[in-house]
Amino acid sequence: MKSEFLLAFNEICESRGLPKEEVIDALKTALVSAYRRDNQVSNLQNIVVEIDPRTGDPTILAEKEIVDSVLDRRTEVTMEEARRNGHINAEYGDVVMIDSTTAGFGRIAAQTAKQVLLQRVREAEREQLYEDFSGREGELVNGTVQSISGQNLTIGLGRTEAILPKSQQVPRERYRPHDKIRVYVLEVRRTNRGPQIFVSRNHRNLLRRLLELEVPEIYNGQVEIKSIAREAGQRSKVAVQALQPGVDPVGACVGMRGVRIQSIVRELNDEKIDVIEWDSDQRIFIAKALSPARVSHVFLDDDPQEGKTAVVIVPDDQLSLAIGREGQNARLAAKLTGWRIDIKSLTEAAAESLQNLDHPAVDKHLRANPELIEKAHLVLAKKEAGRPITSEDFHVLDRIVGGVEGRIIAERAAEHEDWRKKRAAARRAVPDNAWQVPLDALDLPGRIHNLLLDNQVETVGDLLLVLEMGDHVFLSFKGLGDAALETTKDHLARYEKSKTAAAPVVVETAVPEPAAEAEAEAEAVIAVEAETEAAAEIVESVAEPMETAVEVEAEPVAVVEAPAEEPKPVIEDLSHSLVKTAPAPEPKKKQPAIQIARTAPPLEEVVDDKKKSKKVRKGKELIFDEDAGEVVTKRKRKGSRSRDEWDEFEDF
Repeated sequence: MKSEFLLAFNEICESRGLPKEEVIDALKTALVSAYRRDNQVSNLQNIVVEIDPRTGDPTILAEKEIVDSVLDRRTEVTMEEARRNGHINAEYGDVVMIDSTTAGFGRIAAQTAKQVLLQRVREAEREQLYEDFSGREGELVNGTVQSISGQNLTIGLGRTEAILPKSQQVPRERYRPHDKIRVYVLEVRRTNRGPQIFVSRNHRNLLRRLLELEVPEIYNGQVEIKSIAREAGQRSKVAVQALQPGVDPVGACVGMRGVRIQSIVRELNDEKIDVIEWDSDQRIFIAKALSPARVSHVFLDDDPQEGKTAVVIVPDDQLSLAIGREGQNARLAAKLTGWRIDIKSLTEAAAESLQNLDHPAVDKHLRANPELIEKAHLVLAKKEAGRPITSEDFHVLDRIVGGVEGRIIAERAAEHEDWRKKRAAARRAVPDNAWQVPLDALDLPGRIHNLLLDNQVETVGDLLLVLEMGDHVFLSFKGLGDAALETTKDHLARYEKSKTAAAPVVVETAVPEPAAEAEAEAEAVIAVEAETEAAAEIVESVAEPMETAVEVEAEPVAVVEAPAEEPKPVIEDLSHSLVKTAPAPEPKKKQPAIQIARTAPPLEEVVDDKKKSKKVRKGKELIFDEDAGEVVTKRKRKGSRSRDEWDEFEDF
């Protein structure tokens, strides 16, 4: 027989829809709070509760210290009691967990346990509801109208409620309490009082979900919904495409005798639904989107500046049907196809075409056919007089419109396509890093800078793209002329020059071919040996005079007053070659010749001067110190508070 605890436990789990683990955790937390409240235990002391899942009997374990004599039974325990609780190897001073289960709690402790348990259960229930409904965003749910508060409706969804705002309601629908409705879950927000759910009745995806429920071919993936245009409560258009051969997408959605579509219409309170077959040819698709009206011509013009425009020519008796009541049919067709639709009657388009016969894009054969043009004028005159027009007359007007306006729009579309290709080529010519550099880097005058920003030129890449397209694109901006163009180019060239000067110089060396690599290396070795031998011969010829010059005490003024810009003597290069090619005897101290050898450039820079640019290094200036009687390096250092004068010399 089950205990009362298990019965109450199972009832909470079923009524709240919570898993048993969360309810057990909430119960453990409640018992811990009750024990702390009943025994006045500090929050720093560790309290653990264990519950037997079969009987529901709780066990409370409290953390206590093993002492010789107990002063506070809440935090201390004797060695004998600790060993009775299973801690056989425990020692004095150890902290162990002791069974401290009480027979019952006081009234205040029991009330605390109840509040904690209810609070934890509520929090778990809110979290569970949020997890359930957050995963159902974009789905249909069945609800009941509970109340109407102001302009918002409260929809009951079983364990929780949802809000139907005024903006998501259908204007012509009237809601009453206890009405059963289907709503689309729009958004789920997490709040302190549980999940806040917003639903919709006028969203276009509501129609998509209803079609998936009623049409098995859509749910199974045999038919795909390409686009939906909806004006809730009035009319909707749905474009569908068959993904499996042999399936009629429109017939599958409508059903036998319209059974499937009628059930959706009743759910949406008699909203009219047009199902259209999607076509990859945009002309055919636009003509179908304007159904039930018949279309004579569709001319497409994709302008990069103004967007996509479709000029639709319909017979005169189909004009009002194509536009629809208050333009509803044309508006829904534009939303469904993504094109801006301009609808013209056949006679209106023919009258405009006759005025544009001189356009260079007009068909030459049509222009050279005066009889056809004369017939078109007669048909327009009959239309103005109110006389009936035959089908042959409409055919004449149709030929005029197709040969004039159709050719003009086709030529304009070709120009726009060429412009897009040119822009794509210009965009490829702009460096990638230029798109990240702001326009401020060019330091343009304020007026030019602001005008460029007004024309969406915000980076250096945008400016380079405009200039790459041609100067006429820059001059087409309002307020910018030839002077502004020249100023902009000057600032851009200055910026490129400064960027090039700041960039490190990278010297590219040619990689020799594998077959000629050994030969080039041998020639380099021979050239180095020849230069070394020549340098050695020259050094031998001048070695004796150089030694004499070193031993004789010369006037140091000649060395000091020599300007740094003068070319270095040949002895520098020779001594440098001597130092690098053969081991030289250790020189004597304080000899200027040693200083010359130290300041000479390395050998690898002289030999490889064809590959690397030789860097100019400034040598130290030597001077003879009369007080010290030796040659020193001249060096100036700034004086400090501890010295009254500057140190002008430094020992060499």
